[in-house]
Amino acid sequence: MPMAVFSFLERFDFSGKTILPLCTNEGSGMGGSERDIKRTCPGAIVKSGLPITGSSAANSREAVKRWLTANGLL
Repeated sequence: MPMAVFSFLERFDFSGKTILPLCTNEGSGMGGSERDIKRTCPGAIVKSGLPITGSSAANSREAVKRWLTANGLL
């Protein structure tokens, strides 16, 4: 996870908030992002993230819709 994201997460209290991680990658999937977010945001509910391969990001609309729907946001 980029340091800018760590800095953002460390600055705010996410206790009781739900975090839905989304990342682009070129083969590493979510990597350690979910674990890092859980550690950085104690008290937050961190749901399963959606990794999107950067080279196919432009064609990921349906995958994002399914993920958002599965998490009750659509």
